[in-house]
Amino acid sequence: MRYTSTRNKNISLRGSQCILKGISEDGGLFVPEYFPQIDISELIDLDYRSLALFILGEFFPEIEKETLKMATNQAYDRKFSSNEIIKQENIMGVNFLQLYHGPTLAFKDMALSILPYLLNISKEIENIKEEIVILTATSGDTGNAALEGFASIKDTSIIVFFPEEGVSQVQKLQMISQEGDNTLVAGIKGNFDDAQNGVKYIFNDEDFKSKLKEDSYILSSANSINIGRLIPQIVYYIYSYGKMVKNDEIDLGEKINIVVPTGNFGNILAGYYARNMGLPINKLICASNDNNVLTEFLNTGQYNIKRELKLTSSPSMDILISSNLERLLFHLRNDDKLIRDKMGDLSTKRQYEMDNLNVKDFYANFANEDEISQAIKEVFEKENYLMDPHTAVAYCVYEKYKEESKDNSKTIIASTASPFKFGEKVASSIGINISNKNEFEILGELSERSGIDIPASIENLRGKKINHRNIIDKGNMANIIEDFLKEGDRND
Repeated sequence: MRYTSTRNKNISLRGSQCILKGISEDGGLFVPEYFPQIDISELIDLDYRSLALFILGEFFPEIEKETLKMATNQAYDRKFSSNEIIKQENIMGVNFLQLYHGPTLAFKDMALSILPYLLNISKEIENIKEEIVILTATSGDTGNAALEGFASIKDTSIIVFFPEEGVSQVQKLQMISQEGDNTLVAGIKGNFDDAQNGVKYIFNDEDFKSKLKEDSYILSSANSINIGRLIPQIVYYIYSYGKMVKNDEIDLGEKINIVVPTGNFGNILAGYYARNMGLPINKLICASNDNNVLTEFLNTGQYNIKRELKLTSSPSMDILISSNLERLLFHLRNDDKLIRDKMGDLSTKRQYEMDNLNVKDFYANFANEDEISQAIKEVFEKENYLMDPHTAVAYCVYEKYKEESKDNSKTIIASTASPFKFGEKVASSIGINISNKNEFEILGELSERSGIDIPASIENLRGKKINHRNIIDKGNMANIIEDFLKEGDRND
């Protein structure tokens, strides 16, 4: 298995090299040169760790099997509250794939629990002596999960940038209270796209990277631009399908729909990869919030970011530049020059257009704030089941898909975060008065109304020491990185 760049097909690297680099030197993203094929019948009896071992082994064959087995066993251990790692509940005829039972209560834990191991293993394979600096932009959950995964990892630093006004209160508390001398968190005066563009700029700044290398540092990423983040996300779709077969909900080989709330297109792209590997998928349903650039693009072929980013109750999707869409376009067209041109247009003209876009495997729509609130209320009143706003976006879009298509295929909704991470929206949607109440008062009432305990990792945030108070202009990202790496005390 080798990997090429979406912007230069002459590149061919091992997975371990790509994991370390994070992003290609030409600004493109690494993609596998082919998709390994799977036989579902041979995988349905595997537990989550064994399935992860198999899938990761297919994409990263340079890693010895015993080394990879140790990594998967340590990554998917008791830090997950469910012995199965994920849970799956059938609510109103739809399977909610609960991906939020890890340490930070979001689906990002599924990949960011294993990525630190993949990086350290890759470092050994490639004989890298420098310290790795993980550079990450987050719209809420990636930074939190990355900090949890990399805190106190030897010879590694983790730096996270987030939009100061663009995450939930719980998400912010999780990040700024993070412990570990190797961690730095900074709020950006701007939105997620500003943070993400800043990180990409730094990755493409050869002078800055050379300066870091002289000081024995190299950059890598924990965002889904890193192929080591993306590949582990394939596992839970295949695992979920196997569970449905074992539970006699579907026949082996029967096609299903997968609904994914997405902003950066990584989680749904993992489903696309699973489909190309042989998972029987009918439709990949792309669910957006009011920042509906993906809906417009998949329906019209026009990608236009000449608009204001809207801050919504589903902040992890408040994104206009969906990085992983570049990978999909490459797979569809296999034309690196075309990708270079379109990404260049996006950078300079803030828009591009793709003719004859063949995305028949996808359905795309979006949900507004009123629809999200109504969905949370409806499902709670009918089934006593709480959805977070991102999952509610997916539920709304799936309802629209059913109405339009009359398709009755069995369906999985990727439930990406605990409802307790977004207490204000969830509580107000089910009729709780949130006026003049702080976050923990709201969560207490939400717990009482739903009969669900506040997750311990959130309860423990109450009164926790704030370790990171940095708020910076988006133009100062490189400066704070340099200062952080020079300082002896990295917990300031």
